[in-house]
Amino acid sequence: MSTSVSSPPVRLLLCDDHAVVRAGLRALLSSAEGIEVVGEAGNGEEALAMAARLRPDVVLMDLQLDDRMDGVTATRRLTSGGAAGPRVLVLTMFDTDADVTRAIEAGATGYLLKAERPDELFTAIRDAASGRTALSAPVADRLMTRLRHPRPALSAREHEILEQLARGVGNREIARTLFISEATVKTHLRRIYDKLEVETRAGAVAVAKERRLLP
Repeated sequence: MSTSVSSPPVRLLLCDDHAVVRAGLRALLSSAEGIEVVGEAGNGEEALAMAARLRPDVVLMDLQLDDRMDGVTATRRLTSGGAAGPRVLVLTMFDTDADVTRAIEAGATGYLLKAERPDELFTAIRDAASGRTALSAPVADRLMTRLRHPRPALSAREHEILEQLARGVGNREIARTLFISEATVKTHLRRIYDKLEVETRAGAVAVAKERRLLP
């Protein structure tokens, strides 16, 4: 007579800087079969310390944490140990190209939006524990669109000028700060506008903030 052996539950660590969100997730996940919440962290530093102590299979990571360490940095440090570390599944409200790219480059196994249905979240956690990629449908669509139609990247100098624009600095002051001519500033501005598909300084700054191109 054969007996079936059930697999151990996925050990999950929550990381979100809002206690109410963590409480809601814990309550929600208590109904999920095969998932056990083993801890809650309120910031990136806590997540690193608790992951080292609790050895979770998956860390459910918010991107927007406190000023000490954001979710991308925490993800990078959690996954730096390779297979020995936990999988990181991002759960956030933000789906900009910059956020998705930074999280995946940092080593995240998946990227979910907080608008997901509970059963999709449960499935994504199990997939992440197994090493399978888990992406919200809107995020997957954005990635496919970006692969099909890649945007031209800003150069290092264009980033510097964009930062000056965000401070409200005029062309003459930008030229003096960066030790270039005003004509060169204007040339860079035209390229920035073309790459960001805008026509004004205010438009460039707005798009840069939306894409998280500014520090």
